[in-house]
Amino acid sequence: MTIVEEIEERLAALEPESIELMDDSASHAGHAGARAGGGHFELTLVSSLFAGKTRIERHRMVYEVLAPLMQRKIHALALRTFAPGEI
Repeated sequence: MTIVEEIEERLAALEPESIELMDDSASHAGHAGARAGGGHFELTLVSSLFAGKTRIERHRMVYEVLAPLMQRKIHALALRTFAPGEI
């Protein structure tokens, strides 16, 4: 299983309506934090579970499901989180 597949599998817990996940690791080759193998990703996620939540609460929800991958397989994660109808 690739890291992208693993991330998407874990994000299924947030019942996403859509996921756009971009692996930007190649742009950061040689970066000190990436030497240990952690990748750089950009994520746009739409989920009804985000309705009524602040941006910080939404990001915490994402970090909670991805926690086992953080600092090991994921070095950096840029997040854009939306409830349906917000974009």
